[in-house]
Amino acid sequence: MANSKNTDRKEQEYLHCSWMSLQHEELTELEHAVAQAKNGLKDEHKLRQLIQKTVNHFQDYTNNRTLLARNDVSPFFAPATCTTLENSVLWIAGCRPSSFIRFTYALSGMDVESHISDFLEGKRIGGDLGELTGKQMSMIDELHGKTIREERKLSTKLASLQEDIVDQPLAGKMKKKGGGDNDDEYENADEALEEHSQLMAGVMEEADELRMKTLKEIVNILEPVQAVEYLAAAKRIRFCVQQWGKKRDHEHTD
Repeated sequence: MANSKNTDRKEQEYLHCSWMSLQHEELTELEHAVAQAKNGLKDEHKLRQLIQKTVNHFQDYTNNRTLLARNDVSPFFAPATCTTLENSVLWIAGCRPSSFIRFTYALSGMDVESHISDFLEGKRIGGDLGELTGKQMSMIDELHGKTIREERKLSTKLASLQEDIVDQPLAGKMKKKGGGDNDDEYENADEALEEHSQLMAGVMEEADELRMKTLKEIVNILEPVQAVEYLAAAKRIRFCVQQWGKKRDHEHTD
């Protein structure tokens, strides 16, 4: 059993490292596409292909995570491959899907209250992400509300599972049957913990599905060049958080 767990965790570490390496490659490709578009060399067909490839890679990553989590889910909630800063902002083993949408607002320089009259008149507003129409912002706002509602459902489900880990069903199974040391108690605990882990893996899978669904909807709402800019910026901020985390960990361990 121990060797099996070690193998699972090595595979998880390899998956994460491979994924981060791919992120660097994709960022270079996305930034090159953005630069070309800004220089007037905008090929929407190629941009759409690049967007689809990036989304497909994310889908492959989440699929692989799901398979590994079914064997050993706990490390995904506090990955050893991430910094403590990164782990501190995780929501069900990843980013909050709603943060994908708030990032869209931030990149577009969007301030709803000050631009409400422009939206009503169907005007465009500018920002770092490029021009967004009132229709686009309305769709993003609707997606935001829907995503937050789904997040709340999953957060409630996770909270219930976390309460169960110390509640009667688990505590009862871990109770000693006799005096002194008894290996049976550990077997009973393993059985209960395995059942709990499977339920946690299910919640993580649902959260990954929501992350995936939210990203797909965002890039469908945006124009191709906007979507490429968005994906590039999202990867840049991901690397920034990683570097900030490494710096802070280094400062606190010296």
